[in-house]
Parts: sequence; C-alpha cells; structure tokens
Amino acid sequence: MSDFVKTAENAPQGYIAAEAAGLRWLAEPQAVPVVEVRDEQKRALTLAHLESVAPTAEAAHELGRGLARLHDAGAPGFGWAPADPAFFGPAAGPFPVQTAPREEFVDYWAEDRLRPLADAVTRVLGADGHDTVDEAIDVIADGAFDGISGQGVEQPARVHGDLWSGNLLWTPQGATLIDPAAHGGHRLEDLAMLSLFGAPFLEEIFAGYEAEHPLPGDWERDLPAHVLFGLLAHVKLFGEAYIDRTVATAEAVIARAEQLGS
Repeated sequence: MSDFVKTAENAPQGYIAAEAAGLRWLAEPQAVPVVEVRDEQKRALTLAHLESVAPTAEAAHELGRGLARLHDAGAPGFGWAPADPAFFGPAAGPFPVQTAPREEFVDYWAEDRLRPLADAVTRVLGADGHDTVDEAIDVIADGAFDGISGQGVEQPARVHGDLWSGNLLWTPQGATLIDPAAHGGHRLEDLAMLSLFGAPFLEEIFAGYEAEHPLPGDWERDLPAHVLFGLLAHVKLFGEAYIDRTVATAEAVIARAEQLGS
C-alpha cells in the first residue's frame, strides 16, 4: 500500500524537520509503536501507511505499558527537543516553544511553557481569568508538582508532548503514535493530554501504565497541572471556546496544591 505524504506548505521553516526528528527519537527505544518516517523534505513528510482498526481494551492496556517504557527511556533535560526550532500545534498555525534544556521541572514548565503562553492570551482570558491562571502557575513554580502526588522529584521523561486521542492511530500492531511535539518532560504530561478530550479505553491505558511503572494512588489528581499547557495552547490557537475549561483547570491546580501542602 502507498505511503502517506503529509504536506505543510504554510508551516514555519523547520516544522517538518522537527516532526521527523521527534518521531525518530520516540521510536529509538522501541517501547511503543511509532509511525515510520520514510522521507523528509522541506514542506512534506512521507510516512508509512497505517491500517486503522477499532480500539480494544487489550491494545489500550499495552499502550499504557509502552508509554511507561517510553517515558523511562529519559531525555537530556526538561524542555530539550530533538530538533531546534520546535513547535506545538497543527501545521497550519503552530507556535514555537523553548528547547533549551532545564535541570528543574519548575523552570521549564512554569517559566518556559506556561507563563509565556498565559501572557500571550491575556486579552482572550480576560483580567480575572488571567489572574487565576497566573496564580496556578505560581503554585506550580513553587514546586508542588515536581514529583507525583507530592512524592519525590521526577527526572526528564521522553514524552510525545501532544498526546491527545487524535494523535493515536489504532492499528493491527497496536496503538501507534503520530504527530508529536516530542521533548523531555514530566511523565504525567502525556497521560494528562490523553485525558483532555478522552481517549478510548482511557482507564485501561492508565492501568497498563501503572502495571509497568507503579504510581501513587491519587496521581490522577495531579493531571490538571499537566494539562494546563494544552488548554492554554487551545486558547491561543482556537480562541475563547476554551476559556472556561482553562480557568476551571487552573482552579483545580490551585486546590490540588493546597491539598498537597496541607
């Protein structure tokens, strides 16, 4: 069957190169299926054709296990990306992200990712909304989510970076990763993005992950801190339809930090 050619005529320079490098980097550990890069050009990316099948609980469980193995493969630093420049968002209108590696999660997440993006959408969020988001970023910057459920300190994980359900293809070989924004990040980033719009058999994915890499019992309560970037990105890319959910997520971040600190 013929390959799939993804074109990006209006994408910024380096967009295709970043996606190709991200796919290759995610494929290196052979932890989870990743679509194969067949050819890379300035404005087009040729990928192996993938046959689509219906998702199953078994495939979802194995995806969770594979994601845990992928994350455990590690990264050179928080925010590091396998290509520079790097981007987040669709080819029609992505925005660049910092790629300088950070040793501390808080510096990367609060100062390189969240705060610049929140400031860029201040007018859309409105004064009250921005204040709430800013308060959530402050509690993240204070270190409440450096670990998981207030325990330990996470090391940089090898993450897909934009793992909403649309960037999974269910194939005969298992759930396969496509369209990454790959970088070194916190392992909960990918799990949070899967929860953003709901992935098929999400609880089975989580169960598979925990079978491979056990997590504290209330770890899912940390997810708002790790999905906030994705929501702010949606505000930037798609506008005010995502404001209410973004502000509610920021409020959940603040409440979780208070719980962890009590």
